[in-house]
Amino acid sequence: MSVQSTIEEKLANNIQALHLEVVNESNNHNVPPGSESHFKVVLVSNAFEGQSLIARHRAINKLLEDELKNHIHALALHTYTEAEWRDRHGSAPMSPPCRGGAKLS
Repeated sequence: MSVQSTIEEKLANNIQALHLEVVNESNNHNVPPGSESHFKVVLVSNAFEGQSLIARHRAINKLLEDELKNHIHALALHTYTEAEWRDRHGSAPMSPPCRGGAKLS
C-alpha cells in the first residue's frame, strides 16, 4: 500500500471527515521521482469543534505516528470545522480555471 493510501485510510477510519484531501507534494521537492515524502492534508470535520489548532494537529500526528517516523519528511495540515470551511471557501471550493484542452465532440 502506498504512503498516500495509508494516510487516507487512517484518517478516514479514525476521523469523521466531511472532506478529506491528501496531496502528495513530493514532486515539488528535491527527491527522486515517485517519492512519497511530502504531503498536504486538508481535513474538514465537526470532530474539531472546540479544539485548538495544535490539538487538531496533535491528533493527526498521533494517528500518523509510524508514517511520520519512517516515511514522511514533511506534512502540511489544514484542519477545519464545517463552519470554518464554509467561512473560508463558501459552500464548496471554487473549481480551478480552465486551461483549455481538447474539445469534446
